[in-house]
Amino acid sequence: MSDIIGLALPFFGLIFLGYGCGRFVRLPEEGLAWLTFFIIYLALPALFYRIVSQTPFAELVNPRFILAVVISTSACALLALGLALWLRRGNVGEAAIATTVGAYANVGYMGPGLTLAALGQEAATPAALIFACDSLFFFTLVPLLMAVQKREGHIGATLLLVVRRVLTHPFNVATLLGIVSAAFEFRAPGAVERMLDFLKNAAAPCALFALGVTVALRPLGHVPRELPPLLVIKLLVHPAIALVVMTSLGTFLVPWVQTAVLMASLPPALNCFVLARQYRIYVEEASAAVLLGTAASVVTVTGALYLIKSGHLPLLP
Repeated sequence: MSDIIGLALPFFGLIFLGYGCGRFVRLPEEGLAWLTFFIIYLALPALFYRIVSQTPFAELVNPRFILAVVISTSACALLALGLALWLRRGNVGEAAIATTVGAYANVGYMGPGLTLAALGQEAATPAALIFACDSLFFFTLVPLLMAVQKREGHIGATLLLVVRRVLTHPFNVATLLGIVSAAFEFRAPGAVERMLDFLKNAAAPCALFALGVTVALRPLGHVPRELPPLLVIKLLVHPAIALVVMTSLGTFLVPWVQTAVLMASLPPALNCFVLARQYRIYVEEASAAVLLGTAASVVTVTGALYLIKSGHLPLLP
């Protein structure tokens, strides 16, 4: 058990260290701007590029695994969307952000570092594929639902905007470049690779610390009534669905199944709040969801790690 705590504590420790600094150090929020830029446009893209580019191309072309990820995420998104529409009285915009709370795991900030630390390099490819699939899914779903909420007639222009944002997102660009590099077995010059390694190694610590600070700077108001069931879906139902789908749809390598379950058990992504702020809807509720979900995941993620590392994760035939 001490090994499990040793794996989980540094990740949650950095989050809560950032949270403590955000609460007690009086610095303006604008100070996060350059750190956020560094994380989103440099460090995390470098991490995903290095992970994907160093993976044999044949392992990346895995349509059954991609299908399993999409089914798992879609099932949770449908559950969360139905619940949110019911409890938010049919408000599609609020339900769109609430759906991300119930189904969009923190696969960008926490996912890569935690899965690689827990499962080793074998987790790199499935982690990258899960990130790409989930990002494409939610960066498409939320804008479409917002367009429905606003009842704007130019659906073609909306779809074009969605496609452009998906294709130009730095995480997706880095993943695509990594796939191309893996396909052609491209290797950058030594100095460039060392610089990419510097950026890659800075990604997780900076991202987790920034997550804690950002959550601390958001006031926790009332807890909406849909939040507890949404967090149950995210932290408990999602990994259970991932396990069932992964072990039923095909024969995957055990580390791939373990990676899918561990990634699904992660708390709501900070992007839930980012999307809420972008559309100026459900902002306070999204902030509370990230804070409370991250706190609750200390227990659930540690539990998932225990099941995986102890060999008690039930792999269905």
